[in-house]
Amino acid sequence: MRYLVLLLYFLTSWATASSGEMPEEQQMAVNYIQALTEHDYSALARYYNRDSVFQDRTAGRKYKGGRFIIEFFERAHAGVLEYNFSIEHMYNSGSLVVMIGNYRFKGPGEQFGKPGKIIDVAVPAVTTLRLDMRNHRVTEHTDLIDYQTMADQLSMQ
Repeated sequence: MRYLVLLLYFLTSWATASSGEMPEEQQMAVNYIQALTEHDYSALARYYNRDSVFQDRTAGRKYKGGRFIIEFFERAHAGVLEYNFSIEHMYNSGSLVVMIGNYRFKGPGEQFGKPGKIIDVAVPAVTTLRLDMRNHRVTEHTDLIDYQTMADQLSMQ
């Protein structure tokens, strides 16, 4: 019986993918990333609760609770002129959504050791989201960011 359920799940997933429709989990992930990159903190707050976690594993930073996550993003995005995430590949396994692409930042160089300059970097990254689809929450947002590429780009600006 368990194998039949798994087979039906894969066939349903394949049918959705082949019909061109984006799975509900991926739609939620794209809407979340849009709120993040547009600095829409009130929309972003609706995705979090006190147990939500954001971590940048590459930088070794971790924040728990919607209020603390948003405070971090407000500090990190202060003065940013342009910010987006160009998703090159996305897939999901149930409520785990994986997005591979580039974060692009354009803004004041002070945060990057380039005072008085406007910096512009496109940083390769993998972002994973664990979603609570019933409550439309992000339970965990994890970034793996290629900071070496960012450092290389900054050295040329």
